[in-house]
Amino acid sequence: MGGKVTCTLGEVKQRADFIIYWGGNPAECHPRHFTKYTIMQKSRFLPRGRKDRTMVLVDIRETKSAKAADIFLQIRPGKDFELITILRALIKGQPVADEQIAETGLSRAVVDDLIARMKRAKFGCMFFGMGLSMTRGKHMNSAALLCLAAEMNAFTKFVAMPMRGHGNVTGADVIMRWQTGFPFGISFNRGYPRYNPGEFSTVDVLVRGDCDAAFIIGADPGATMPQPAIDHLARIPTIVLDPHVTHTSRIARVHITTAPQGIAAPGTAYRMDELPMPLKPALKSPYPSDEEVVRRINEAIARKPFWLPDGRQPQMVATLG
Repeated sequence: MGGKVTCTLGEVKQRADFIIYWGGNPAECHPRHFTKYTIMQKSRFLPRGRKDRTMVLVDIRETKSAKAADIFLQIRPGKDFELITILRALIKGQPVADEQIAETGLSRAVVDDLIARMKRAKFGCMFFGMGLSMTRGKHMNSAALLCLAAEMNAFTKFVAMPMRGHGNVTGADVIMRWQTGFPFGISFNRGYPRYNPGEFSTVDVLVRGDCDAAFIIGADPGATMPQPAIDHLARIPTIVLDPHVTHTSRIARVHITTAPQGIAAPGTAYRMDELPMPLKPALKSPYPSDEEVVRRINEAIARKPFWLPDGRQPQMVATLG
């Protein structure tokens, strides 16, 4: 099964009476999410606002978001996939042993109550964060949660949506899906797109040392990636396009200063619910935009193709922010 059942944040604001935050801490990472889109909003279909909504937080530790939750489910670290799989089985009436449920850190009574609440909801929404996608299981955890949301539609309306991090991360995924059919973890080294997270993901390629050049646009992997990946970036020719000096630009061979998107350069940013937001520059900048720099590079490469001494073209990993 592929794809996801999702919606806009406007629909969540208007209709979602049951909200699950899984592996995220919106109180600190997305501080206006509660008040602008979810639990605090009053709407035509939920006129009492907070009193008409139920919020569940699933996490391995108690965070500030737990204070806003009606139900806080503390699970054992690394057991997200197991719990999601158990929920998928139980909503379909499949037997699951008490011992298997206990391994997740929850009791059968708690899990049964969660399933009953999910089925009673008129419109449910699951938001998942990096606590789900960046732990053991990684993209398989996200895929399992998306499947759970899709399967819940046999009983009621349910959607799922990632809590995105840095600016326009969603835009990179949307464009890659539009161009290739895949959101990330894509290799073009055979002349066509191949998708395999864990093998072709940027972190994995850098840690293994499989690339001999890096072209980084509007991102700062040097501040967030594992140390082996950062060390490899420092060893190879790394080119950075960024308006600011970053951790990555300090280790790069070349740093090209560009105009800030949405401030001094036009463009389009995608909200976390994948709505495109046109950006109109308010200021002028003496620096070129990312688009202009990339276009100039493409034109230069077209005029003078570069080949390695053994006749091969160099392999490059590109990171988009």
